[in-house]
Amino acid sequence: MAQLIIRNGLIFNRGEAREADILIAKGRIQKIDAHIDANADREINAAGKWVIPGIIDDQVHFREPGLTHKADIYSESMAAVAGGVTSFMEMPNTLPPATTQKLLQDKYDIAVKNAWCNYSFFMGITNDNLNEVFRTDPERVCGVKAFMGSSTGNMLVDKISTLERLFKECKLLIATHCEDEATIRKNSISVLEKYNGHLTAAQHPEIRNEEACYLSSSLAVSLAKQYGSRLHVLHISTEKELSLFDHHSALIDKRITAEVCVHHLYFTSAQYKELGNLIKCNPAIKDPHHSKALMAGLLDNHLDIIATDHAPHTWEEKQRAYLEAPAGLPLVQHGINIMMDLMWQGKITMEKIVEKMCHAPAQCFKIRDRGYIDEGYAADIAIIDPSRDWVLNKTDILYKCGWSPLEGKRFKGAVSHTVVNGHIVYQNGEFIGPGKGDRLLFASSI
Repeated sequence: MAQLIIRNGLIFNRGEAREADILIAKGRIQKIDAHIDANADREINAAGKWVIPGIIDDQVHFREPGLTHKADIYSESMAAVAGGVTSFMEMPNTLPPATTQKLLQDKYDIAVKNAWCNYSFFMGITNDNLNEVFRTDPERVCGVKAFMGSSTGNMLVDKISTLERLFKECKLLIATHCEDEATIRKNSISVLEKYNGHLTAAQHPEIRNEEACYLSSSLAVSLAKQYGSRLHVLHISTEKELSLFDHHSALIDKRITAEVCVHHLYFTSAQYKELGNLIKCNPAIKDPHHSKALMAGLLDNHLDIIATDHAPHTWEEKQRAYLEAPAGLPLVQHGINIMMDLMWQGKITMEKIVEKMCHAPAQCFKIRDRGYIDEGYAADIAIIDPSRDWVLNKTDILYKCGWSPLEGKRFKGAVSHTVVNGHIVYQNGEFIGPGKGDRLLFASSI
């Protein structure tokens, strides 16, 4: 007997939408057909709903270990599955940072017990730990992370000798946060003088400006081209950076790829007046022409992946003066809602959202057997009610930090079910146990 059948849903997969049933057993998709004549332990009637592959978020910060007053793997992965996310890749800037194999394994040991969905963790790079970095198993770890610009945590990699050796010798995907530190420091001095020291979040994109992003991204791209490295540049935020990336080749053939985050598509600098530090993030949310250009770059494949860069801080931390308030905003629960809002505005199709949030991360990171609703693949699935009209209230927020920059926003469409490895873990606002996720596995060839 099948474990689960999803019936009558409109399935979005591989650029097409079709109504069909899905039969799931032993954690995998066994059959997809217009009508499946079989019995199951459980059935979901998805008539009138949209069925998509589980979202793969390639950039989140779940703050465990060491920063669990902000978030932890249990709370944030629970929020993730409520947003249709079935796999996440978490960043190394925890406390202590994951910069040794032992510290990296500690995070996996937490996740195996507490994660609500599939997981992987980036190995962190510093100016002096490359020998440890090169011991990372490319089949069991999503990649290595280099902060080529300061952000939350003290992990800035700014020695050119370190970067050159990294790009020359690393056998894993290198993910980079790209902002030029010298430019940021220079801008900080000039902006402080310009405003007589009275700064607000509205000055954030002046300090972390387009030039700071471009200088660093172009350095990463040039090093990757020089050494033939596998490079993935995270959270592109400017129009100028788009020229660095190939939009002609198929994703599977690209050695250099790029990500855009939902907040850089959705928010603009015009909203600092209303939201202030709540949308302070690195790299900064910038002028409206950038978000427009980023959407165009996403649609024409200069940008390959949509992620959230979920980065929670407490409400109290965000209420500090601009220079003391940390950068980052919580988004993993509502990334799909942001993208569907942009869809209803006519800016993107559901097929393209699925491509960039589900298929492309699986391709880019060469994740085994995930990212598609295909027979034989792991049964990671999200079901969306596209007709549900709702307002995001504080009581809906599952992040441990308890707030969202989207509070009070009206959305159309909501996740009704999330299935991880064939197990229903979220159903109409109710949760059914963590521990159903698996450690993501990757093809070793990059």
